[in-house]
Amino acid sequence: MLEKIESNEILDRLPAHLQQFIKPQNYEEYNAINQAVWRYVMRKNVEYLSKVAHHSYLDGLKQTGISIDSIPNMYGMNRILKEIGWAAVAVDGFIPPAAFMEFQAYNVLVIASDIRQLEHIEYTPAPDIIHEGAGHAPIIANPEYAEYLRRFGEIGCKAISSGKDYEMYEAIRHLSIIKEAEDTPEEEIKKAEERVDYLQNNMGEASEMAQIRNLHWWTVEYGLIGTPEDPKIYGAGLLSSIGESAWCMTDKVKKLPYTIEAARQEFDITKPQPQLYVTPDFAHLSLVLEEFANTMALRRGGLEGLKKLINSKNTGTIELSTGIQISGDFTRVVEHNGQPVYFQTTGKTALSYREKELVGHGTHNHPDGFGSPVGKLKGINLAIEDMSPRDLRAYDIYEGERITFEFEGGVVVKGEIITGTRNLQGKIILISLKNCTVTCNGESLFGPEWGNYDMAVGKEVVSAFAGPADPYSFDLITHKISSTTIKSRKTPEREELESLYQAVRNIRNGENTKFSLTAAFDILKKHHSRDWLLAVEIYELAVESDQQLAKEVREHLQKVKEARPGVAHLIDGGIDLVESTLVV
Repeated sequence: MLEKIESNEILDRLPAHLQQFIKPQNYEEYNAINQAVWRYVMRKNVEYLSKVAHHSYLDGLKQTGISIDSIPNMYGMNRILKEIGWAAVAVDGFIPPAAFMEFQAYNVLVIASDIRQLEHIEYTPAPDIIHEGAGHAPIIANPEYAEYLRRFGEIGCKAISSGKDYEMYEAIRHLSIIKEAEDTPEEEIKKAEERVDYLQNNMGEASEMAQIRNLHWWTVEYGLIGTPEDPKIYGAGLLSSIGESAWCMTDKVKKLPYTIEAARQEFDITKPQPQLYVTPDFAHLSLVLEEFANTMALRRGGLEGLKKLINSKNTGTIELSTGIQISGDFTRVVEHNGQPVYFQTTGKTALSYREKELVGHGTHNHPDGFGSPVGKLKGINLAIEDMSPRDLRAYDIYEGERITFEFEGGVVVKGEIITGTRNLQGKIILISLKNCTVTCNGESLFGPEWGNYDMAVGKEVVSAFAGPADPYSFDLITHKISSTTIKSRKTPEREELESLYQAVRNIRNGENTKFSLTAAFDILKKHHSRDWLLAVEIYELAVESDQQLAKEVREHLQKVKEARPGVAHLIDGGIDLVESTLVV
């Protein structure tokens, strides 16, 4: 995929399982209406946000090379983002949360390259280039915030999901696509909304991924900075929405100090938010993130971490105290006195150390699962991992010896030692045996007929997290998009309107055109009388060059306002933009 993209060394580091989500931007697919939508939103935003956004926003617009007049070309953005240590890639709408966050961990900004329709110019539930390019990109020019974003991705992609999280992702993705698409039947939208509502009310206990997604929403997407009495905007969802950026500053939106409690606050992506959280500064975001990370199985491990992985029904990893990592689909844990004493995976499993697969212990070596005791030996205070070479010999943990390991909790391993694998500190992390049996309180867990037995060594589970330790251990190129963004239909009327927008854009850019402003306006009135944005664009140019035409366009816009009261405030906003720049 990267061969189709102007790359840089940041993108070159991306693993294949992330590259599968990338698509070319196809800049030529943006038509003149799309460009006009971008220009209107950006002009309105810059005018308003210069008063209410964090100063990093306007600074970042300049630093990241994002133009007010044209949709950004990500090839150009990548050249500029490279200077601040970031890159950007195009994707199709929502991608799975774990993948989205892992991109951030690689300092890569994910940009949904489609752009909202004119009918949804104020807000769209679907991610688009206005949201991503004009919302996220400028703020990452702030080093403290950029590090928060990277660190968030690094921690967030390790958060363990529940089976229902993926259902919710698919439901929200589907809803966002059909709500943005033109002419979707109301009944279909209602059905999709009901599906999202049902899932939201039946998710059960919030998973780690659900909670960290909440933190992402209330900071990266909808965050305020400063004080609850005097907040500024930095969240991309607010920066890219000309409706919500104004709404959020009113007293109708409750402002709360940002704390870890935000992890429990759910959100509805299809509606304006009734409350927002205010961080005193960007550094505070990282403090809360670390506080949340301390609650995750990533740092706590133990029985709870194993159970989270089992409930997730997805590939995950545990790390034992020796550093050995076991990656696979965890299906069973045996516990004793609140501690895990045996764990089991089903299907392809890989063993790693420091995120690198151990030689001879990939999925082809363990295709049918892996099970191992964990904990201390019964009646021996010294854990295997803490034994010196003399201790190991004294307890007959030695090549060629027939031995019985009796663990606390009832797991018994009997067999002849073949060899042991050590970590860099010299601790035994894996013991291989032949003619081996493994039992737990009388239940047979492994027999000699299954081949040699590999026993992971560790007195405790110190970490549990989503995904494999070494991504190259598994085939992760498996993402299948259930639904894709729906493009606008090309009708003769639509094509004519696009050509009018293009003619007016050419006039603004000083390019040769067969159309005059007057001719474009005449066709607009005759064939596209309900369109308002092109009339605003014509008014902007006419004010400087043809006062009579400007007067006629102003009168026409008044008629459109009366016919379409729902867009009256947008028309007024466009007129105000034009007239506020006039030299008195």
